[in-house]
Amino acid sequence: MSIRVLIADDHAVVRSGLSMLINAQSDLEVVGTAADGKEAFDKALVLRPDVVVMDISMPPGESGLSATARLKEAAPEINILILTMHDDEEYLFRVLQAGASGYILKTAPEIDLITAIRQVCQGAAYLYPSATKSLIQEFLQRVQRGEDQGKFDVLTDREREILALIAKGYANKEIAEQLVLSVKTVETHKTKIMEKLHLKTRPELVRYAAKKGLLEFE
Repeated sequence: MSIRVLIADDHAVVRSGLSMLINAQSDLEVVGTAADGKEAFDKALVLRPDVVVMDISMPPGESGLSATARLKEAAPEINILILTMHDDEEYLFRVLQAGASGYILKTAPEIDLITAIRQVCQGAAYLYPSATKSLIQEFLQRVQRGEDQGKFDVLTDREREILALIAKGYANKEIAEQLVLSVKTVETHKTKIMEKLHLKTRPELVRYAAKKGLLEFE
């Protein structure tokens, strides 16, 4: 079964180009397009795509961030991947706070966008490397100021291990296979991690893990 994708961007040429790229993949299918956040919200509720590829800024209509927050409240099962020109940690924080599952730059290679769509559809989070590195830098600066201490200490070694794998995009089944655990055990650990850290969504886990320096880069 194909991954159903909705594209939201204020430029018709971008919508057309993305549609061609995505439809060229055997496992992906564009089910609709939208020119602003309101149209994306309305169409997503009707079409129920697996993933919405959402631009942040779509003047003069509703922004992608606003539409993301509304859509995650109305249909939390729909995964949202933000596609933007802004390589700025301010936008990254706002994206995560709005409930998006991923963040990728428009300048990224095409294969990275396809990978990101597949990854967020599986329930994993996707953060473009340059953006994630900015999170780590921000965390290091906070450490120097003596902030954000304490919570991490309540996690067990196993929970920290699982947290790192979740943040790197592994699905529960993949984590279970890698650590020789049952999927149910991994899910239990994930629930405990979120309770201990007072987090509610997977993107929040990724953000926390990035701040703790748990992500590795090639």
